[in-house]
Amino acid sequence: MALNRPRNRTRLVLGLGLALLLVLTLAAAFWPRSELVDLGRVTRGPLVVTIDEEGKTEVRDVYVVTTPVAGRLLRVQAIDGDAVTQGDVVAHMRPAAPSVLDLRTREQARAVVAAAQAALLQAKAEVNVAQADVELAVSDHDRAKALAARGTISTAALDQARTAALASQARLETARAAVAMREAELANAQAQLIGFDDQGLAEALAEVGASDIPLRAPVDGRILRVVEESETSLAAGAPVLEIGNIAQDLQVAVDLISSDAVQVVPGARVMLEDWGGSGALEAQVERIAPLGTTEISALGVEEQRVRVILRFMAPPEARAALGHGYRMLARIVIWEEAETLQIPQSAAFREGAGWAVFRVEDGRAAKLPVTLGQGNGRQVQVLEGLEEGDHIVLYPPADLLDGGLVAQRRAG
Repeated sequence: MALNRPRNRTRLVLGLGLALLLVLTLAAAFWPRSELVDLGRVTRGPLVVTIDEEGKTEVRDVYVVTTPVAGRLLRVQAIDGDAVTQGDVVAHMRPAAPSVLDLRTREQARAVVAAAQAALLQAKAEVNVAQADVELAVSDHDRAKALAARGTISTAALDQARTAALASQARLETARAAVAMREAELANAQAQLIGFDDQGLAEALAEVGASDIPLRAPVDGRILRVVEESETSLAAGAPVLEIGNIAQDLQVAVDLISSDAVQVVPGARVMLEDWGGSGALEAQVERIAPLGTTEISALGVEEQRVRVILRFMAPPEARAALGHGYRMLARIVIWEEAETLQIPQSAAFREGAGWAVFRVEDGRAAKLPVTLGQGNGRQVQVLEGLEEGDHIVLYPPADLLDGGLVAQRRAG
């Protein structure tokens, strides 16, 4: 009996030890654990919302050098990128004899020249009208300044007179630009008439040989593309080269989805990135096409696209490497704020009809409703619900509960 007592005591100690170990194991298994999450902070700073779309550069006014008559084009020696001056010979051709004497074509060419001359006269008349408007507006402004100095008229009337003078000067510049364009059109029309009359044909033959007709550049610029390089027979009016002024007339065309285009306004700021150079180029929305076109996306889905034209604000030397048809990423600004409260977009999630986030307080995640404003897919504006410096959970897990323990996940 005495021998059994130590043995029973040993069994009791072992049993209690096993029971305690089992209790500790169960406690450790069911003890609340902190869920590892990524944390972010509520910050204050600039926020820009953009519409991002690929765009391509293009020359605003592309002049196509065409064959004035049906005949044989001689091999074109010019290459893409060559600089040309108005009147330079860029190609030679030999006309077919019947086409040179074709009366109808001759009269049509002369009609084009006559129309271009009439358009030039009209443009010059508009310059005269604009010049007269400038003189009148300047005179009115001078009188308004004198009257304002004596207190006869209000400051608002003086401002109106100044604005009228500036507007009239702008209209004069527009009229002068129209004259330059009409002069280029007339030069192009006259160049196409070379070879149709005896005098023009004789001048052409004297310059390039017994039977060659020169094709001349209608404007200053660069050769954008040689359409026909090899010697070949062409009909009258066939394109041979394309010429444009890359330095002055380069713009960017972007085809936006119609639902995005309605958010864009003329004058909006644009950042051009991924163009191959260092930094982003500044641009501005110049105009938005009023007509949308149906296009098929890469996934085979029909989309309504609207053409938006962007004007470079950067100087030509900053984009000297760009040419016609170059690709880039256009980020069109539709909203921006210099100083606003914001959080990463990944922290917000839907909660009913609104939005919510998990704010971390003393190691626990507290679900808070928030009111959000503008967002760009990476950051979103916070209107109500959070304060600067608050810690929030990024990419909150689906099983994270209000009040649950959380700990920051370590990098790596």
